[in-house]
Amino acid sequence: MGLAAGAALTLSTQRSALSALRTRIEHLEHAAQAQRQTNFAHQQRLHWELLSKAMDDPDLAEVLDAYNGTVPPRKQRQFLFANALYTNALCYYRMGNVTREEFFGFARSMLQIPIFREYWVATRPHRATLIDTSDEAQLGRMVDELLIQLEETDIDEWWVVGEPPND
Repeated sequence: MGLAAGAALTLSTQRSALSALRTRIEHLEHAAQAQRQTNFAHQQRLHWELLSKAMDDPDLAEVLDAYNGTVPPRKQRQFLFANALYTNALCYYRMGNVTREEFFGFARSMLQIPIFREYWVATRPHRATLIDTSDEAQLGRMVDELLIQLEETDIDEWWVVGEPPND
């Protein structure tokens, strides 16, 4: 009896310790996720600051000339702003602030803007270098397909073109 009682007490103590460890691990996982979100938001802010400097200063914009001098400086600054808008939406999606369907709606409306369309076409080679399984690559392909559908449509109601993805 004493041996059984001792084993039961030991098992109970171990269960309590295991439960405390599980709780601690869950807390650490939540803290790590919160830190990743904070880091992500900080990186997004830094990205915006860098792009803003390049948009404001033609000398700095030259550093980001990924078009081999084929895009005039004014248009390049517009492309930088288009990049900032797109990157902001991408970050919103990654952070969980918008769904894939909402991102699709954003892209559909942005593709109505001629400069954004030009930017999107001009940066196609850049997106081709992305890892196929990344969020950015998948969303980029979704926008590519949407652009094709918008160009092929003969209706004026652009807001109904394309099939929004299921989340």
